[in-house]
Amino acid sequence: MTTHLTAPPGSGFYDLGIAPQFLDALHHIRFHTPTPIQQKAIPIALEGKDLIGIAQTGTGKTLAFGIPMLQRLAQTGGRGLVLVPTRELAVQVHHHLIRVMPKVKMAVLIGGASMHLQIQELRHHPRILIATPGRLIDHIEQRNVTLNDVHVLVLDEADRMLDMGFAPQIQRILRFVPRDRQTMLFSATMPEAITRLAASYMKLPVQVEIAKSGTAAEKVTHELFVVRKESKRKLLEKILAQYHGSVLIFSRTKAGARKITAVIRSIGHRTAEIHSNRSLSQRREALEGFRNGRYRVLVATDIASRGIDVRGIELVINYDLPEDSENYIHRIGRTGRAGNPGHAISFAMPEQEKEVRAIERLMRVALPISEHPELPKESFPAPRPFTGSRGFSATRRSFKPRRRFGRRH
Repeated sequence: MTTHLTAPPGSGFYDLGIAPQFLDALHHIRFHTPTPIQQKAIPIALEGKDLIGIAQTGTGKTLAFGIPMLQRLAQTGGRGLVLVPTRELAVQVHHHLIRVMPKVKMAVLIGGASMHLQIQELRHHPRILIATPGRLIDHIEQRNVTLNDVHVLVLDEADRMLDMGFAPQIQRILRFVPRDRQTMLFSATMPEAITRLAASYMKLPVQVEIAKSGTAAEKVTHELFVVRKESKRKLLEKILAQYHGSVLIFSRTKAGARKITAVIRSIGHRTAEIHSNRSLSQRREALEGFRNGRYRVLVATDIASRGIDVRGIELVINYDLPEDSENYIHRIGRTGRAGNPGHAISFAMPEQEKEVRAIERLMRVALPISEHPELPKESFPAPRPFTGSRGFSATRRSFKPRRRFGRRH
């Protein structure tokens, strides 16, 4: 049985049962007010209970499991294991945890990085392992690591970790992890089928739902253009000319990402690409360049929808709609993070009404449709009578330059 809780307003980290050393660490990095998911999840996790946490992207889920894990390991000994679906997310989780407790030994085990260096880290007996499933299995098979002392297991972006792609690897890893452990799962989307599967790995999990699964970040606005495939390039050029901040563009395929990158470079924008055909060093360089402003535009496949934590992304463009509607939530969650405003624009071809409807059902709102005066008017084959549960209906608007984020520069 799963217990469901809602999140009341908070009054600071001091009321959550966090030990003084961790409160001091949070104060040192200027974290004074917990987010709703942190406020509700931390006390439950500190009690050692299994936990399923659902909250929008960019709301502080890493510390919601990281602080309890660090504190419980300090009290009980043993090791913590955090499993993530992408290399970028592993690096991001490590960055957040090491800020809180820089003296705690941690190892990041991800593909594309030096196996030798990871073995050296493992020989220093790290208290926390942050790993992608494939590379962790490599280390297990080579007997570089044992998991019989894992007391706390976390699956970050758990819906992706338990889907058909990763589920066999997770099941294999769990054979090496003690049954007597604390298990925590966190994500922004958690379909019912995944929740049922997750519960089979857990002991009477408490479900903390700050926002309904599939809820987008509150301050992200949405816009949809119905456009033929041959007109996408021209529309992209027009949008990039309108906006002047950093832009994250999603392609469904690696080949598509390469083509989009070439197009954007040809019109004079500083651009990088990130997908699974790029080496780890290339992906790190692209992400760091995007973060520090060397690249204005980053083109990515869905590998980046769950691993990019970059402040101030002004715009997310879905050049291709995602294959799974849940990935729309993770993609657009790269903008509007930590309560800041953001905007998401999606391109849908006339034959993609089904994909658009799936996204709208997940979000429980309709995506407003815009038109560009310099492009042919397109529409879905049939009228869109969809009305979201909040009473929103799809509308058609003219394309006008807008100043959503204040002064452009």
